[in-house]
Amino acid sequence: MASETVENYLKCIYAIEKHQADGGVSTNAIAEHLQTKASSVTDMLKKLKQRDLVDYKKYHGANLTAKGRNKAIEIIRKHRLWEVFLVEKLNFKWDEVHDMAEQLEHVEGQELSDRLDAFLGYPRFDPHGDPIPDAEGKIRDDRKKQALSTLSQNHSGVVVGVLDSSAPFLKYLDHLELKLGTELLVLEVIDFDKSMKIQIGQAIHNVSNQFAKNLLIRKEIN
Repeated sequence: MASETVENYLKCIYAIEKHQADGGVSTNAIAEHLQTKASSVTDMLKKLKQRDLVDYKKYHGANLTAKGRNKAIEIIRKHRLWEVFLVEKLNFKWDEVHDMAEQLEHVEGQELSDRLDAFLGYPRFDPHGDPIPDAEGKIRDDRKKQALSTLSQNHSGVVVGVLDSSAPFLKYLDHLELKLGTELLVLEVIDFDKSMKIQIGQAIHNVSNQFAKNLLIRKEIN
């Protein structure tokens, strides 16, 4: 098994596990996420089970073992550190770095990650607001964050992250001059479709409910 393939599977299962209440991650869910065939996923899960990276039972799905979870978190740490490096040191935009970090995250070596972390000043969050695991694999995120869509009229918040990190969404945020740390005010919530009128500085924009669901903010006390 290619190391890159193994790591992509572990990262995928980790991401799905985070967003489901309980039970195993289904082969269909993994296949959809990785855009491959369910039969190929089944074969891979059997191999990962032999390496004690997943617990897998037919018809019950898969879950990461402690060993598999530690490996997944290690990959995520490398990915997010590389994104910080690409944005802060090489001046890439936040919508440009995901695919590059996908390649760099597979470079082996704990020492490389540790030195990169120190070089960057031990950042806590990546350019999209996601928390960066520390060297021990601990993920600390004590921010009280919520989707913009949960805010009511005349309430304000500060942008702390995104749920959608796709290039089109990030480019749209750039167009609105919205970035991490930007403060915005909800001027109106439209009853019909829950779209919003928001104010950013002196500019006023109308945004969809889908947009508001994918923008994470820290609510300001009014």
